[in-house]
Amino acid sequence: MTVDIRIVRAGQMYRYYLRETVVGDGRRPARTPLRAAQEQAGVPAGRWMGRGLAALGLAPGQEVTEAQLRNLFGERGRHPDADRIETDRLAAGDSPKKAYRAGALGRRVTVTGVDFVFRPQPTIYLLWAFGDEETRLVIEAAHERAIERVLEWIEDEVAVIRYGKDGVYRVRPPGGLVAARFRHYEARSGRPLLHDHLLLSVKGQRLDGKWGSIHTTALHENTVAASALYNELVASEVCEALGLATEPRIVTPGRRPVMEIAGVPHELIRWTARRSDQIAACLAELEHEYVTAVDDDGELKFLPVVSERARAKMNQIAARKTRPPKRKTQPLAQLRVWWKVSAILTSKVAADIITNLLEHARAAAAAIRARVAAVVDVALAAVDVTATVFVMNEGGRFHRRHLLAEARRYLALVLRGRRRDPGLDEEIVAAAISTHCLDISEPTTTIGLLADYRLYTARWDLADLPARRRPPAPAPDPDRQPPADPGEPAALRPPGQDAGEWEIPRIPLQYDRAVLASAVVREKLRTTTVRGRAYDVVAHQQAAMPEQLLAPEPAAPEHDDQEPEAGRGDAIDMTALRAWRKSRTDAEALDLTADRLRRIWGAATKMVNDSRARADRHSAPADADTVRPDDQQAHHPQQPAPHRGREAGH
Repeated sequence: MTVDIRIVRAGQMYRYYLRETVVGDGRRPARTPLRAAQEQAGVPAGRWMGRGLAALGLAPGQEVTEAQLRNLFGERGRHPDADRIETDRLAAGDSPKKAYRAGALGRRVTVTGVDFVFRPQPTIYLLWAFGDEETRLVIEAAHERAIERVLEWIEDEVAVIRYGKDGVYRVRPPGGLVAARFRHYEARSGRPLLHDHLLLSVKGQRLDGKWGSIHTTALHENTVAASALYNELVASEVCEALGLATEPRIVTPGRRPVMEIAGVPHELIRWTARRSDQIAACLAELEHEYVTAVDDDGELKFLPVVSERARAKMNQIAARKTRPPKRKTQPLAQLRVWWKVSAILTSKVAADIITNLLEHARAAAAAIRARVAAVVDVALAAVDVTATVFVMNEGGRFHRRHLLAEARRYLALVLRGRRRDPGLDEEIVAAAISTHCLDISEPTTTIGLLADYRLYTARWDLADLPARRRPPAPAPDPDRQPPADPGEPAALRPPGQDAGEWEIPRIPLQYDRAVLASAVVREKLRTTTVRGRAYDVVAHQQAAMPEQLLAPEPAAPEHDDQEPEAGRGDAIDMTALRAWRKSRTDAEALDLTADRLRRIWGAATKMVNDSRARADRHSAPADADTVRPDDQQAHHPQQPAPHRGREAGH
């Protein structure tokens, strides 16, 4: 995920946030004013965000002061300007106790807020680090707008104030929420990492004017959906503004692909992943200790395989154990020069590619968009989303928020950086719930009656899927090597091989089974007609699996001079597809050099212009003769907005 969440307590505001986070994760010198420390660190001042600022007399974009942070987050939820309010009340003749209460926002709380950390995908902040000033400003603006949109979604759909006995009553904060945003530029390793800390206050105003506390559990539950929304928004904004496209990349075999900007070499991501390498090495040691740990009787303490849940916990432990001390912050201009020099010297990527990374990515995007069309069929998208969520959640039970997060991931995969119409994710979720989900809620409590906490499962039977094998019982002999497969007995340790050289067995990941489940359901629907319309599964699969290269059918020799007919004339090039799957990125699969990229750029631009001209000639009669059924729900992405610089050719 690219959005993390942490609880902020009153004491943490003094011990950590006011000393480090507000000054770019550096170390704030003692007795140094906040703004002076931020200028020394080379980071911008914090800014207020949220619709709830109006109730506090603040404005969006206003600079965050140290006193305001201390009052709202450090003094257990007081008004940001509580000092001024208390002084005015005392001057008006109020007692000290009454003046102090005038600056309070309801009850005092220990948990004063949550810290959301927003960071874009690595390929986006690499373009931000190596690009020119215009590229940097475009990416930062897209990053800020995505954060604003996510905060609006939290205000409208997620945040609730609980009140009454045991919090039986829940209400959305009608006035919105209050948050302070702080910009950081680098990771602990010193490599580029554009990210913002959004300190969201738990204080919200009810309809009756009283101040209550936001239910932080609801924020935690919807973090995955918030992360998927942020990823989708920032990628589409950057792609449309700079003429780029996204592509799915497999980072860990068996897990879902990660959407990255096409054309950015994978070696540059590895260059930024120094912390990831350290965590992976420590994780391997922890996994070995896990599968070989024995008790006093010589029996294995744990299962001889590593489950996903155990691996996630060990990954957190490895991250804490390998966490380096924070570095002294430096101005952004100096950092960008150092990053480019370091990448040229140590990343094993050609210097001309790093220097012209944006042009390289634009050429790759033109080649991809010329081959892959992005069309969303809502009905079939609901099948994919439901099948994936059904398999990925334990016991096949899930909530609406799981469907929403998966729908946003699905749209990011299919649209490849194109913008979508607002509400399309909600439309897919509604279709999934109404058509493919069965409500199995047992509302014995008030919370069970809420729409967000209804419990669902899939309507169809997935008995055709291969069953997930259970791990075997622990092997009693500690001298035996853990099994290479969960269904096989433990093998003896090979001669001369240390215990640390064993291949740690892991339970098969669920994402592969989820993809298989959606394929099984689509196959069953291939010959099924719903409301008089047969599902076009093949066309849907080509849109839902955009890594398949679509090559035009060869024309007959005697008709080479004729224009191709409008309509469907694409077939899957299996040779290119196999090469594509073996490669790391779309650009690498095409074996593109700088000269070839320039040629593809010109050819793709000419292809798009010709196709648009043909579409204009055929649009009038085609629109007149075509009748679109009411139940045929398809989404075509919006046309890209104009941008400065070279034409994107898409």
